[in-house]
Amino acid sequence: MKLKKEINKIISQALVDASIEVHQISVSQSSKAEFGDYQFNGIMPLAKILRRNPRDIALDVIKYIDTKGAILKVEVAGAGFINIWLNPLWLQEMTKKMLLDDRLDISKKKSNNIIVVDYSGPNMAKEMHVGHLRSTIIGDTLANLLEFLGDRVIRQNHIGDWGTQFGMLIAYLEEIAVDNMNNLKDLEQFYKDSKKRFDEDEEFANKARDYVVKIQSGDEHCLKLWKNFIEISLNHCQEVYSKLDVKLTPEDVKAESFYNDRLPKLIEKLENDKKIEVSNGAKCLFIDGEEIPVIIQKSDGGYLYATTDLSALQYRDEILKSNRMLYVVDARQSGHFKQIFNIAKDSKLVNNETKLEHIAFGTMMDKSGKPFKTRDGGTVKLVELLDESIIRAKESIRNKDELNSNELEKLAKIIGIGAVKYSDLSINRTSNYIFNWDKMLSLDGNTSLYQQYAYARIMSIFRRFNSQIGSNINIKTDIEHKLAVTLLGFEDTLNRTARDSSPHYLTTYLYELTTIFMRFYEQNPILKDEIEDKIRDSRLALALLTSKVIKQGLDILGIEVVNKI
Repeated sequence: MKLKKEINKIISQALVDASIEVHQISVSQSSKAEFGDYQFNGIMPLAKILRRNPRDIALDVIKYIDTKGAILKVEVAGAGFINIWLNPLWLQEMTKKMLLDDRLDISKKKSNNIIVVDYSGPNMAKEMHVGHLRSTIIGDTLANLLEFLGDRVIRQNHIGDWGTQFGMLIAYLEEIAVDNMNNLKDLEQFYKDSKKRFDEDEEFANKARDYVVKIQSGDEHCLKLWKNFIEISLNHCQEVYSKLDVKLTPEDVKAESFYNDRLPKLIEKLENDKKIEVSNGAKCLFIDGEEIPVIIQKSDGGYLYATTDLSALQYRDEILKSNRMLYVVDARQSGHFKQIFNIAKDSKLVNNETKLEHIAFGTMMDKSGKPFKTRDGGTVKLVELLDESIIRAKESIRNKDELNSNELEKLAKIIGIGAVKYSDLSINRTSNYIFNWDKMLSLDGNTSLYQQYAYARIMSIFRRFNSQIGSNINIKTDIEHKLAVTLLGFEDTLNRTARDSSPHYLTTYLYELTTIFMRFYEQNPILKDEIEDKIRDSRLALALLTSKVIKQGLDILGIEVVNKI
């Protein structure tokens, strides 16, 4: 149910009937009940155009507002604000419709959009670290959401697997005779050991350099070692994805090496289009307004990240037929993507109508506001952070006597992983993020545990009721009215989240919903003996609808619900 769209439509019609031409309007939700459920504050700009008193315009407009359906009454406030109260009977009808629909009455658009979501992007030379967390979970959430709303989503995991360091790595892999991932548990240490050999042993260094050339020229032996190393690395990544409950699979990987055969053709196209200038032997692309060019081929014939990124854009346009591409990458790469996107459009590597969006995000910080590191200043491995979260979650629920050991382990994983993901997603993605264990595992405030606890509380009500729940809803109290309005705003929230690629809109909505439900639960007894059956059944139906919305919202965020805590 697009609640704001429905109200906008009514207000728009009233403006037309009042002979006022408006191309686009928007109502906003009121923060206080005495000002109604929604407010239209678009009279002020109209007053300047019409050269009339804004309050007089507002008084004219409300004469034409239809109050026989969704809207119960309207009032003019202040200089010309129109306060809008929704009709409880209409709210009852719409919430019932929402409850009875498998998709919560959220339309699934018949979309021709093919959206590529590029996220995670781990380095094959090292294990995934905390720096990969935000890209992975923000990207997965956006992919989940766009799929739910009806777009065709293609997940792409662009990994770096083609560079000079791989000669060093496969030379060391050959030296220590590793042939399966069970013998190589610590990629970070493997990288450090191979780098140490490279720096200290000239013979090893020469061999490594020779291997780089052999890899690039297709030497069978070197390629076999290289493929073995990449497979080991990807298996490590997949373990992390599985623990994080994200939907990336090995089939979603499009490594730099995937585009290698396409790069000479890309250079040829750019040369034919007279886009390339040679500077000191390197092939460069100059962008209007920028002094420093983008190098796409070095003087020795080697390619750079920019070359591969341009080839990926071309592939996603030509082969995947994508008309929107989201790159969920650290904000520090903003300059790079601005250049790449400009070149791609200017060189017609992608259609001019194709939307290219850098979904930038800030850096994860510790409590002191510094980049998140280990005590000795090293990089925190992502799998270790996730394991720590599960351990802490287990400690917080260990005193639950009714849980056996298997239930405790399962619940701790759901709560721990959910806490890490939700805590990140609840922050405006463009902001730097302060990592705080105590806050993320708290039952107070905007946390996943707060959502999971609200869901579990509703499930406990249903277990005590132990009978089928109907769908008739009767809105009598102010808090029931507020809860219904909030529930009907779910679709608006999802569309806004998708439009701005900002998951914190959804987490903010869920927090507001659960907070209102908790107040509803405290003020409106559900299962007390003295409650009339009709009132009890209505409150049960509202509780059921709330649980469905919480579950769907958390599912989009990649977080599981629990039936009891």
